[in-house]
Amino acid sequence: MGRLAGHHILVTGGSRGIGAATVEKAHAEGARVSFIDLLPDEGRALAGRLGPGAHFAQGDVTSAADIARALAEATGRFGPVTGLVNNAGRNSYADAVAMTEEQWDAVFAVDLKSAWLVARAVLPGMIAAQKGAIVNIASVHAEMTYPGFFPYAAAKSGLVGLTRSLALDMGRHQIRVNALSPGYTETALVAEFFAKSDPALREKVMETHPMHRIATPAEIANCIVFLLSDEASFVTGANWVVDGGLTARFAG
Repeated sequence: MGRLAGHHILVTGGSRGIGAATVEKAHAEGARVSFIDLLPDEGRALAGRLGPGAHFAQGDVTSAADIARALAEATGRFGPVTGLVNNAGRNSYADAVAMTEEQWDAVFAVDLKSAWLVARAVLPGMIAAQKGAIVNIASVHAEMTYPGFFPYAAAKSGLVGLTRSLALDMGRHQIRVNALSPGYTETALVAEFFAKSDPALREKVMETHPMHRIATPAEIANCIVFLLSDEASFVTGANWVVDGGLTARFAG
């Protein structure tokens, strides 16, 4: 415990799922934690439960103005951000021919552009301190995907590419940038996916996993906090796949 003592960690999409688990884990490890989300009831409840070491700001991570406002509130209370988790994301079920440009832009705004917008906002403080860590939550869809998930896989692949580029650009400032690609995790997005699919799919997914189960948000958060901590001081430019061994196997 205490691996993040003295740190200010900012989490996007922190009101539920992996984001909320990350907020809770970072707080338990001694960090002051701020988080931004569109879900006010869940966000305020989580911040209230954690107490004065947590701060919630309602906002849209695709809006530079909302990010600036939320960051000003958070840094005014906790000081400069030392660790960022770009967790906000959305699913996309679309067809490459039928999808509109507006729908494409909406997906990429959340799943890719927002990571750059928030990183752009916090990087000046990290550069001034010559230290920092960013974890971008990508997905195993960056490597393998389902039919009908266009353009989610493209956006998550782009996020891994963004991670590599930022790691190269920021390394001289001792700022580490990594991606973490979860597999199936018990979140609202995965529940939504199963709800739109064949009812037997969940059972098939469990059987396919080497561990015969999927992750809890807390298990993903444990890995995120490690990457934020000084224990990962020489880890940068990497994409950590946390999928219970799912992508280690051939079909059959």
